[in-house]
Amino acid sequence: MTEPTTMQVDTALVRELAELLDATKLTEIEVSDGDRKIRVARKAAAVQGFAPASAAAAPAAASAPAAAAAAPATEDWKAHPGLVRSPIVGTAYLTPDPTSPPFVAVGKTVKEGDTLLIVEAMKVMNPIVAPRAGTVVRICIVNEQPVEYDEPLVIIE
Repeated sequence: MTEPTTMQVDTALVRELAELLDATKLTEIEVSDGDRKIRVARKAAAVQGFAPASAAAAPAAASAPAAAAAAPATEDWKAHPGLVRSPIVGTAYLTPDPTSPPFVAVGKTVKEGDTLLIVEAMKVMNPIVAPRAGTVVRICIVNEQPVEYDEPLVIIE
C-alpha cells in the first residue's frame, strides 16, 4: 500500500502571491507548476456604485436631478436593457489618463462604439465601448475601482 503524499507548500510563494493581490487590487490569483496548483483569494471589499460628489463639475451638478430622475429605480437597474457589464476582471479607469476628463458623464449622449471607460487587465488597457447609442444615465463604478467579470459598469438609455 502506498503512503499518501503530502503537498509541500511554498509559503514564500504564497506570501508573494498575496502581496501581488494587494499590489494589483485583484481578488484572486492562481499559479500552476505541473500537478501542483496554488490559488490565493480574498473577499472583495464592498464598493459603493456611485461616483463621489467631488468628481462632478459645477455645470453638471445642475443637470444631476434630471439625470437622477431618468435613472431606473434602485432594484431595477441591474436588469436594465442598457446596462453595460465588464467583460473581464481588472481595474476600471473612467479617464484616459490622470489629467484628462472622463470619457463619459451622466447625461452625456454617446454613439455606438464610443469609449465609455477602460479596464486594465494584466497591464493591457481594454476599452469598453458603447454597444448602442443613447444617453448615459448611470455610472455604476468609480475611477480606479477593481471590477469583476460581469460587474455593472454603465447604463445607457
